[in-house]
Formats: sequence, structure tokens, C-alpha cells
Amino acid sequence: MLSLCKLRTLRLGYSIFSCASSSISKVFVVEDPKPPRCCFQNHLFCRLVSSEVSANQEQNSTVNYLINSCGLSSEGAISASKWLKLKSPERADSVLACFRNHGFSETQISMVVRSRPQVLITHFEKTLLPKLEYFSSLGVSREDLAEAVALNPALLAPSLEKQIIPAFKFLKSMVSEKTVNALLKKRSWIFLTNYCKTVLPNIRLLRELGMPQSCISLLLTHFTQLVILKHEKFAQLVQEVKEMGFNMEKSTSLCAINALGHKNSKSILNRSRQVYMRWGWSEDDILSAFRKFPQCMTLSEKKIMQVMDFLVNKMGWSSRMIAKHPVVWSYSLDKRIIPRCSVVKVLLLKGLIKENFSFSSVLCPVEKRFVDMYVTKFVDQVPQLSGVYQRKVGIWDV
Repeated sequence: MLSLCKLRTLRLGYSIFSCASSSISKVFVVEDPKPPRCCFQNHLFCRLVSSEVSANQEQNSTVNYLINSCGLSSEGAISASKWLKLKSPERADSVLACFRNHGFSETQISMVVRSRPQVLITHFEKTLLPKLEYFSSLGVSREDLAEAVALNPALLAPSLEKQIIPAFKFLKSMVSEKTVNALLKKRSWIFLTNYCKTVLPNIRLLRELGMPQSCISLLLTHFTQLVILKHEKFAQLVQEVKEMGFNMEKSTSLCAINALGHKNSKSILNRSRQVYMRWGWSEDDILSAFRKFPQCMTLSEKKIMQVMDFLVNKMGWSSRMIAKHPVVWSYSLDKRIIPRCSVVKVLLLKGLIKENFSFSSVLCPVEKRFVDMYVTKFVDQVPQLSGVYQRKVGIWDV
């Protein structure tokens, strides 16, 4: 019995040694025809190590390519390498060449690859090239196309036949070709949505409510983020605007929908409401101002406070009078409000105009109209008035 135990011990030791050294040796088996389990474990371990080494080498190769050929930073390359593995550079080289042939700068190519690294392993002849050629065939310049794709590489993702071409045809039926190209450059995400499920139902609703084509074109051009909302959400916003008394045939209704559909709109509207009430506006004043100029409710608190402080505290105008002319919030404080009000202040101090002048006649007229009414007309009596308007001369220096 003791001899048998020793023999088994010797056999086990020899098996372990045989596996560890990975040598090919014959092992005499006593009462056990199966090979020792440690050989399988060691073989599996070797395979795992080999796979890991291969994967690391592949990732390092990908990272190096992204840095050296695509202009990515080390951090950007490491991050992008998580989304693709380049086994060979040939396909990626073809993709980069395709971009360069279509006028993409090295910076723009880096932007595309950093945002959408998978583009390097696409079959550029079947997917990438046809899309770039289609955009070019529409009259989009090489510069505009490169800029649009660099800013929104997702443009390369949708199906050309099923999504991009139908979207272009639909938009061309609604707005001019020039506007479609402008949308591609600035608001290209409209081409990424399923317009049959969102855009068409939303436009159909507005038409049923009497909105003219001019307003719908404005919606597509300047409020594109609204028209691609889910129909249920869009219909809810339209209903809220109607209940506030907006005329759906006017463009102000679109501005109201935009204000209500803005991200975090409830908190923004409530904040603006509180600020206006601090200046003495009533709830009716706020609603009236919103109906006339909905954008007044989406301004920053800083903008509201600065304009109110100047017009009320420095010019002495009633804050509730401002509520009757909320379009004032569309004007620049430094470029329009202060220069015009400075001219008026000088004329008041000189007694050249009466204090009962119209508030809107100062801030609302176009540039030439204002200059004719308040500068040219009085330049003989006050030669420095032009300097005041240009903010080169102070009010008290006249």
C-alpha cells in the first residue's frame, strides 16, 4: 500500500512538472486514464494570456493610428479606441482619403473621427461616398458640407435612400433650396428624425388651426427643434398657447410655443415672472407682455435687471410703461438703448423736446428714422449730439 501511494505521488509531481514546462513527455498513468486537470487549466490560462496580449497590441495599434493619422490627442485616441479595433489600416486610410477628396480639413476630419470613430471601419464605397456625393449634388458647397458633417457627424449614420433623400425632398417642398442647404449647415439634426412620424403630423396640426405657409416656413427654418418634437408633446404646447389667447395665424404663436417648449421652461418662466413682479408688474402685465413678445420670458435675470435699472432708475420711466412695449427686450442695451436714450436725455435737458414723447418712438424706429427724428433735426442747436449718440461724448459734457 505504501509503495502504491509513493507511486501516485511521483506520478502527480511528474505531471505538474510536465505541464509547467510545456514539454512533450509521456506520462505513465496508474489507474487513471485521464490527463491531469492542471494541464487543461494551464492551457486555458495560456490561451487567455495570449488573447489579452493580442487585444492589447491591437488596441495600441488603433490608438497609434488615431493619433498619427487622425490627429487625435492621446486621451481622445484612447477613448475612441473603445469603439473600434483596426486590424489593418487599409480601410481607415480609404475613409480618410475620401474625406480629404471632398474638402475636409485635417481639423474637421479629427472632429468627425473623435465624435464617430466607427466611421473608420465603414465600407466607404457603399455608405460614406454616396452620401457625400448626394449632398454635393444638391448644390451644397464643399466648405459647407465639411462644416456640417464636422459639427454633426451623425449625418453619416442614416440610410441615404430611406431617410436622407426623403427628408430633403420634403423640405424642398416646404422651403427654398437655399434654405434647405442652410438647414443642413446649421440645423442638420432635422435630417436625422423620422419626419413621417413627427414633422408631418405637427405641420398638419398647425395648418388645421389656420397657420399660413409663411409661418410654417419660419418654423422649419428658425424653430426646427420644435417641429421634430413628438406629436403628443407638440400638440400639448399648441393647446397651451391657444388657451393663452395667441392667434395661430401670427408668428408670435411660434415664439410662444418655443418659450413653453424650451428646456427647463417652467423654472425659467417662473424665474422671469418673479423678477418682473419685483419691478411692479402685475400678473396681467406679465401675460400681456408675453402675448406681445414671448421672448421677454426667456431672458436671463441679468438682462432683465440691467435694462430695467437703466430705463426706470436712470431714465425715470415707469416699469409698467415698459410692459406695454416688451419688444424693448429684443434690443441691445449697449448698442441701441443707451445711445438713443442718451440723445433723448440731452434734448430733454436742453428743453428741445417735451417729456410726453412716445416711448416707442425712441427705441422702436429703424436706425435712419431715429437719426432723422432726434439727431439730424437738432444738430444745429447741439453740434455734439452725434458724439453723444456714438458714445464719444458724455451727457454732461454737452
